[in-house]
Amino acid sequence: MGYLERPLLTIASGNARKVAEIEAMLGPLPIEVRRQPKSLEVEETGSTYFENALLKAKAAAKITGSWVIADDSGLEIDALNNGPGIYSARLAETNQKKIKKVLQALGDSPYRSARFCSAMVFCNKKGDLIKDSFGICWGEILKEPAYKNGEFESLLWIRETNCTYGEMNNEQLTKHGSRGKAARSLAPYLLEALGLTK
Repeated sequence: MGYLERPLLTIASGNARKVAEIEAMLGPLPIEVRRQPKSLEVEETGSTYFENALLKAKAAAKITGSWVIADDSGLEIDALNNGPGIYSARLAETNQKKIKKVLQALGDSPYRSARFCSAMVFCNKKGDLIKDSFGICWGEILKEPAYKNGEFESLLWIRETNCTYGEMNNEQLTKHGSRGKAARSLAPYLLEALGLTK
């Protein structure tokens, strides 16, 4: 009977990899996790990661009538005045062009410190915000991608894991990744709201 009554949680993303990643970060919970309907498209008009995450969460809650988690992430590079930031996904048409743009802007600068930032929100079935969290993963930008056909994750070297962000395994992503840190911070509130605490 318990399985029939498992709460439904929608991850407000159409990216199957991201949904699986967030589900793994939340841990083995007695909930049913789904990604948002394919028909849902949300224009990210917010001026912060939090605002964009909330826009996605509210839209997903409205269409699914379920509990929702949404996130918005970006790469911030100190030498580029914290850019591209919230515009990371919209910096160029392809990942290759995005990477080229960032590397050209940095040039041979020795100042290559950067970070991935992730804001995550948890909303109820009406789309009301229950809790938000934030995670940061610090690293530095390599002079070229660590592997081919990657995204910004192929550029950010993480000292603690001795690899790029994109090469981290699930355990490392949960512990060190910006999204992982945000998800771990959010998990207790999700458990409480869904009545899953002992």
